[in-house]
Amino acid sequence: MSARRVAWLLAAGILVIAFSIWLSSLRHLERATLTGDLVLPGLERGVNAVTQITLRRGDETHATLSRNGTAWMVTERGWPADRSKVRKLLLDLGALNVVEEKTRLPANYPQLGVEDIASPKSAGTRVDVESPAAKWALIVGKPSGAKSGYARSPDTAQSLLVAPALNVDADPRGWLERTLLDLAPERVREIEEHPAEGPAFTASREKAEQNDFTVAPIPKGRELSSPGAADALAAALSSLTLEDVARAPAAPDARASRAIFRTFDGLEVQVSGRKDGTRSMITLTENSSAPAGDADARRLTAQLAGWEFQVPDYKYAALFAPLEELLKPLAERAKKADKVVKPVKPPKA
Repeated sequence: MSARRVAWLLAAGILVIAFSIWLSSLRHLERATLTGDLVLPGLERGVNAVTQITLRRGDETHATLSRNGTAWMVTERGWPADRSKVRKLLLDLGALNVVEEKTRLPANYPQLGVEDIASPKSAGTRVDVESPAAKWALIVGKPSGAKSGYARSPDTAQSLLVAPALNVDADPRGWLERTLLDLAPERVREIEEHPAEGPAFTASREKAEQNDFTVAPIPKGRELSSPGAADALAAALSSLTLEDVARAPAAPDARASRAIFRTFDGLEVQVSGRKDGTRSMITLTENSSAPAGDADARRLTAQLAGWEFQVPDYKYAALFAPLEELLKPLAERAKKADKVVKPVKPPKA
């Protein structure tokens, strides 16, 4: 081989090596530039202009959060959304940044949960954010630890490891404002119970300073399990929250349980309850018997009238406690009777 040919081969080799080094450095530069970049540029400046957020999964579960003035609504329920939760989602989306590039191969998307949501088996949640001036979209996949997760823009092949971790619940129930009513126990003067099964009864007290409620009527031969057995009834409307909400049925259920709570300042709250399978459902009706209770009654009626609420089972049980639960068990009375010493008859002569 001639010296000239060797020189040409050497030069070609040097060019190939130089090109490879340049390409490698370019890729490294692109990766370094990408890391830390915002995933949804522009959203961080437009958070306050967002008017709608849609969350969808492949199994057709979906939630639509729409701005109504300064409030947010869960469109599928027609009920207010938890504003703090919506605000956090928007801030997290606006601050979402790239931690690392991941796969570009569609065959590998399911491992990260970032495949298109066309299939019911897809693991990700698509999030669409809209404002009058712009739109953003993202498929949020599986978490990667507590502080990050996987995501991909629907229009690009590149998947990403991103931070912070996002809460993208597509179930409308997850976005509902849950607070219903918080009636302080010390305000309650009287509770009138009309259970669907069992006797009706009333628990009342004359003054707010009175600790124990008087229960009437008590069946003959029975007694309360303790002087304060009915006191817990006064807290049944304290910190009352919902799990789901729907429009109330046109006709009330004639077999529903009823409880009426009356306060010292004139507010009256009537609660009707029914079981729908495993769900505990209630409706609330508010009135006032004194001027001091008018404002509360009007506010609660405007907020709660015409709706039926699913509430936690333990709250439902507290609202419609049967009289039997307040009384000493019959078995306890029987045991006491057994302990009575019968007189010994003298032997026959």
